[in-house]
Amino acid sequence: QVQLVESGGGLVQAGASLRLSCAASGRTFNSYTVGWFRQAPGKEREFVAAISWNGGAIYYADSVQGQFTISRDNAKNTVYLLMNSLKPEDTAVYYCAARRGNPSTLGDYDYWGQGTQVTVSS
Repeated sequence: QVQLVESGGGLVQAGASLRLSCAASGRTFNSYTVGWFRQAPGKEREFVAAISWNGGAIYYADSVQGQFTISRDNAKNTVYLLMNSLKPEDTAVYYCAARRGNPSTLGDYDYWGQGTQVTVSS
């Protein structure tokens, strides 16, 4: 069993940066792939980024490539999402999720956090 808790969201102006954290419980967290997803009002949930258990494989959605950076610190059971040059269209609830196996851009993750709100004003 893995429990995930996101933090770091907030209200920022366009162009600002935020770093989201996904803190996990569970001794085997370092064996899990972790993904970030987001859901804007009235839209479907979409993939943002994913990182394999050792950081050896990283994937980004085209929409955030070069703007967001995913990383992890297994000693702290935490995965991060650094978001730079934020735009109003980045406004969404951001969720982290965990699964065994390779990173996936689909929503086929076993464990999900409760989400953290990111709002970017113009």
